[in-house]
Amino acid sequence: MTEATAHLPAPVAVIERDALRYNAVDLLVRSGGIPIRVATKSVRVRAVLDAVLALPGYRGILAFTLAEALWLAEDHDDIVLGYPTVDTAGLTTLLADERLASRITLMIDDLAHLDLIDSIAAPGARPEVRVAIDVDASLRSAALGHIGVRRSSLFTAADVAGFARQVVRRPGFCLVGLQMYEAQIAGQGDAAGADAPIIRMVQARSRDELRRRRAEIAEAMRDVAPLEFLNGGGTGSLEFTGSDESLSEATAGSGLLAGHLFDGYRSFTPAPASAFAFDVVRKPEPDIATVLGGGWIASGPAVASRQPAPVWPSGLRTMPREAAGEVQTPLRGDAARDLRIGDRVWFRHAKSGEPAERINTYHLVADGAVVDELPTYRGEGKAFL
Repeated sequence: MTEATAHLPAPVAVIERDALRYNAVDLLVRSGGIPIRVATKSVRVRAVLDAVLALPGYRGILAFTLAEALWLAEDHDDIVLGYPTVDTAGLTTLLADERLASRITLMIDDLAHLDLIDSIAAPGARPEVRVAIDVDASLRSAALGHIGVRRSSLFTAADVAGFARQVVRRPGFCLVGLQMYEAQIAGQGDAAGADAPIIRMVQARSRDELRRRRAEIAEAMRDVAPLEFLNGGGTGSLEFTGSDESLSEATAGSGLLAGHLFDGYRSFTPAPASAFAFDVVRKPEPDIATVLGGGWIASGPAVASRQPAPVWPSGLRTMPREAAGEVQTPLRGDAARDLRIGDRVWFRHAKSGEPAERINTYHLVADGAVVDELPTYRGEGKAFL
């Protein structure tokens, strides 16, 4: 990578084509044949999205904002918005265009979401709006409490069916799907650490509970509305998602570029497909090399795992009091002794999509050479979140 990109100024970001191809196929194998909807927040590069969606087995997009969905709908006709929206400007655009309304499905879990849409355009004065219900897929345990992320207030089959009946009674809306994302399984590595046995135990319990509850919800919905999809999963739980007969599709995206958070899973080993490099600009001590930049921190709890990981030369580590810095990042280790001013250090981000908010282009590398330049959302002048 260093030789392939030596002519490019730092910071330089790359996607390795063979690794991306491997990950795209591996996700399909792991899902066991269930179609995969691509989560755009974990990619944010249209060329990668288009290439993956051209593969048999991938179907549709899970977008993260309405503005993004409207933009992608110029070229794609099956877009589900993964989160509720109160973007009145975007909703006004959607409700004024029958083609856009037919291509984009909005996510809801509260009647206030419908009220907002009706306040912008009454049912008789707009196209029918496609909606899907977001259902909480966390584990609720009397002993352990709430395990998972805080999403929808809808949890039981009775909750979902009762809400769905209110939705289908509202004119101007078409209920087409459900989403249930099990973050406590898909987003939590189980391979190492003192708490790994506990994580594995909780995840096994959650899988059993979720399989039963999804079946109950799917059964309850048969009497309410015919659904086009029941979506679940994420990169970290595709084997489970593919085996759940209640689901018609899975979602994945992070596993395509494979941030280093996925190094901590037992069930799969993705190929590191993306990386970025910074230049060494100082040598304050023989075993310290300082690079310009580095503070590309991943969202989530402010812990060490959210830092970018220096991966080459191997044996470098950030320093506890400075960590990955906004402008400079000192790195300590024996490998620093061999680094000189102007040398490069390669990092992997904790997540997959977030580096695209820092760079305008990824350089696509194949067979040791740069073969293409792929603009990110940012490089196309877009900043959605």
